[in-house]
Amino acid sequence: MIKRTLLGLSLALAIPAQAAPAPNIVLMLADDLGWQDVKCYDIDKPSPMETPNIDSLAKCGVLFRHAYSPAPSCTPSRCAIMSGNHPARAQTTHVSGGRPPGANTNQRMITPWFSARMPANEQTIARVLREKGYATGHTGKWHMASTHFGFPGALDQGFDFTSSQGGDARGIQQGMPNRLQNFATDKPGDPYRLDAEGFPTDPVTTSALKFMETNKAKPFFLYYATWLVHVPIQSRSKPLLDKYCKKLGVDPANPKEWSLEGQKNPYYCAMVETLDHYVGQLVKFLETTEDPRNPGHKLIDNTYIFFASDNGGAEGGRGHGEFFTDNAPLDQGKTSPREGGVRVPFLVAGPNIPAGKESDVMVNGLDFYPTILSLAGVKKPDGKNLDGANLQPLLTGALDDSTLVLNQHGKPRTEMIWHYPHGKNQSTIRAGDFKLIRNYDTQSGKVPELELYRLVDTKDGKSGRVDIEEAKNLAVEQPDKATAMNARLTEILTEMKASLPYWNPNCKLPIPNHKKVPAVTGHTVDGHTVTATFKENGARVVRADLIYAIKIPGKRGEESQEWFRAFAEIDNGQLKGTLPPEATHTYINLIDENNFMVNYPQASGAKTKGRGDDAEGEGENNQADQSGGAIPLGAAAKQAS
Repeated sequence: MIKRTLLGLSLALAIPAQAAPAPNIVLMLADDLGWQDVKCYDIDKPSPMETPNIDSLAKCGVLFRHAYSPAPSCTPSRCAIMSGNHPARAQTTHVSGGRPPGANTNQRMITPWFSARMPANEQTIARVLREKGYATGHTGKWHMASTHFGFPGALDQGFDFTSSQGGDARGIQQGMPNRLQNFATDKPGDPYRLDAEGFPTDPVTTSALKFMETNKAKPFFLYYATWLVHVPIQSRSKPLLDKYCKKLGVDPANPKEWSLEGQKNPYYCAMVETLDHYVGQLVKFLETTEDPRNPGHKLIDNTYIFFASDNGGAEGGRGHGEFFTDNAPLDQGKTSPREGGVRVPFLVAGPNIPAGKESDVMVNGLDFYPTILSLAGVKKPDGKNLDGANLQPLLTGALDDSTLVLNQHGKPRTEMIWHYPHGKNQSTIRAGDFKLIRNYDTQSGKVPELELYRLVDTKDGKSGRVDIEEAKNLAVEQPDKATAMNARLTEILTEMKASLPYWNPNCKLPIPNHKKVPAVTGHTVDGHTVTATFKENGARVVRADLIYAIKIPGKRGEESQEWFRAFAEIDNGQLKGTLPPEATHTYINLIDENNFMVNYPQASGAKTKGRGDDAEGEGENNQADQSGGAIPLGAAAKQAS
């Protein structure tokens, strides 16, 4: 634990901005850390998890009470932070993308195609900063490709250095064969050797420290993407585990299951404090290291620190084998666009940012890109889309003045949206104090189409708590407001060309209009041009997609298969589209006016096996060959014939 005097950042506040060289940027992104897992965010019951270093960081800067992730799961949030593009606009809305859409007969809705990654030539924040002379480094988790370590990786997206390759890429989150036996020790040679305070050595953190030490003679951008506190739920420090067992009054008798609900999991609590320890190590390095570019000062004096989580806390539960944590009073958690899945801790500290302050203004991980550019004095590249807002005027002005946060059109930002056509299939919008949830599966009979909640009552920039639990649906009481917010949600999704979930014509459960769906009656292939005929059976075809596969380079030279989407032209019962020369196979998707999707050819490879709609299906083999039954193209077509 760092014994903070706040001296380092207090000195930073006194340095005239014009006298300091280009600032360093450290972006710390935790994995699945819940809003109530951090001590300084306690609002009801005190968290049992001890986070002294994160709490100290909050005292050195600004803590945001209404901070949100761009999405309720990992890949879309990380891609959005790094690219500045909203997940709905980027068609990257969940993990394990890049597959042909499909569904089994028990599913009423089909998840639309979504991308597995950012484009290889994306103008990431790292790429822009590197062009301005910054050293750019990434350590820890990447997962902005079809697999954790797939193409394009950090080195392909503007980073000079990455630790995401090699056997220690996951740091202490490498699996433990037995989480009650395989603890780290203090013996030399132990790759996770315990330090003097009883915490295991983390290669991800060690790499981050080395990057800063190596590059301190120039401005640096460090993206510290710790794997903590993602599954596996384990602690390599037995003393720390014993501490929380004693504190919680529990006995970790069964290493395979933790059935106590709430924040009662000692393994998870130990993980949160371990994360906090590593945050402290990074801050301590900045506080104690001389700045060669700014004689007489430490690195901390000219470094901006961002700390946040990629999505809401993963609560776990009986379906996951054990309970991890609890986001209460917020509802639900990771993989849900309700408050528990998207509200996250967010702290920022650095030169000219006030210390020990809080703000109730709505902010989002999408804001990191424009804010970091502004703090670094770097102009936004011409033509670059940024869906977030620059927070610097807010951070250096009145922290309760939301009118200082401007959208792309120069108007005060008053709304945010989340689009999650997976699992429970929802899109949401927060506008001011209200939040609307749109449910797409209106045939389930379990949820209404619209849910409206008043989260807070804001007066003079301060938010009074009303219903952050999202417990009282006001849609019936306030139909005009619900209708207006739903219309605005449609307007934003339409502008972003978001993909909505489809009805499944093969579902064994009754869905109106399922007998009217069209059918493909035949197809021909000429090289990479696909032509097909179709028959309408009562519902008009409004769109035709070609979902095509290409080979993607992987680590150690092997290739994986990834699927992309192209649009075909429709004319008088016929569709036609030409695909890239590297495409090997394709499926045809017809979407009719009732929003049913028909897949052709119908094959097992197009079904969503293990897609991970309700959990992060993060295995390395999640891009297996799914071309069985698909239409071969080019050389593959000649071979097939």
